[in-house]
This record gives sequence, C-alpha cells and structure tokens, in this order.
Amino acid sequence: MTATQKTPIELFFWPTPNGWKISIMLEELGVPYTVNYVNIGKGEQFEPAFLAISPNNRMPAIVDPEGPGGEPISVFESGAILLYLGRKFGKFYPADERARVVVEEWLMWQMGGLGPMAGQAHHFRQYAPEQVPYAIERYTKEVNRLYGVMNTRLGDHEFLAGDYSIADMASIGWVKPHERQGQDLNDFPNLRRWFEAMLARPAVEKGLALGIEKRMDLAKDKEAQSVLFGQQARS
Repeated sequence: MTATQKTPIELFFWPTPNGWKISIMLEELGVPYTVNYVNIGKGEQFEPAFLAISPNNRMPAIVDPEGPGGEPISVFESGAILLYLGRKFGKFYPADERARVVVEEWLMWQMGGLGPMAGQAHHFRQYAPEQVPYAIERYTKEVNRLYGVMNTRLGDHEFLAGDYSIADMASIGWVKPHERQGQDLNDFPNLRRWFEAMLARPAVEKGLALGIEKRMDLAKDKEAQSVLFGQQARS
C-alpha cells in the first residue's frame, strides 16, 4: 500500500544538481514538505545542527517526522534519499526486483559517474583559478562519453530505466548545465529528446525552480569559492 504523509518532510536544500534531485522527487510525489536553505557559499553546511543529520557536510538531507515505525528519521546523500522516498511512497522505484535493479544501475551510474565527472568538468572550465588544459580536456571528454552512454540508452528507452524513475530525476540536474560542461545536445539527439521531455514535466519545472533566486554567480564570488573549494572538515 502506498504511504501517505500528514506532517511535512523537512528538506535541507540549496539549488544545485544534487539538491534538485530531491525537490523534483518531492514535487513528483505531491507530498507536503518544508525547505530549510543551507547556504553552502556561506558555510552553513558546517553548522552543528546540520552536521547532526548530514555528517559529510553536504546537502541535500531530509528529516521525515513519519519515518519507520512512526518515528522521525534523517537521511543524507541524495541517492539514499531518493531510494528511501521511493520505497516509502511506492512510486518511481518499482517493487519488481528486476525492474528495481535497472533503476538502481542507472542511479548508481549517475552517482558514481555523471555527477562527479560533470562536476569536475564544470569546475575546471568555469571556476579553477588558472586554466589547466589537461584537466579541462580530460573531464570534458569523459562527460562527452557519458552523454554518449545516455544517448545510446535513450535510443530505445523512453527513460533511463524504461519507465520514468528516480534515475531520471537524479540525472536531469547534471545535464541541465550542459553548455558549461562543454557539451552540445545537438550531438546527442536521443538525449536531447529526453532532456526536453524532462523539462516539460510540471514537477521537474517546479523542482528546478526551487530557490533559483538564491543561486550565486560562483565564478565571481571569491568568498564562496574559498568556502566550497578550500573547505576542510571542521570540529
């Protein structure tokens, strides 16, 4: 039976590709939630109250007051949150084991490949204090390869796991800034078709718009760069 939600889920969020995964999922589920903005450019991810639920000092995280057994539960790491919400509400993460494995494959592909590689391409192309040609070429080419993997997969599947799922929600935010990663979606027609279909979904549109007015121009914000790129674990 699909779960219901009476008390809002608390979302700890900043408008980034990882944060968007969860705002999209919550919008798709249609469950009540509240937003606690964690300004990562000002170091709010190091606050003790946030570290208590996200010890890796990364957002997003959630607190579900109606967790297992009716007791609150906190979850950090975007992939873990998607899996938790998918299981709880019985949506976008199938119960059938074979179908579930396919979703998990593409979710882990995003978590271990597309996200980290796109993030590095973005960093070295946009934010590095000096141009490092080897790094730019290395990560731009790897993102291009990963886009090619998606393009091939989407040639005979409407969505990454067949049906629309948390794997698609996890990936859209990393494809959205494709130009900054040095990619042209015209080179990947199947991926472009998927990209346009994703953006046409009302919940995706709402999820991507959440907190958009708070996004910083990181290329110009040296203080935020110092926090994000020079951060150390704090006691």
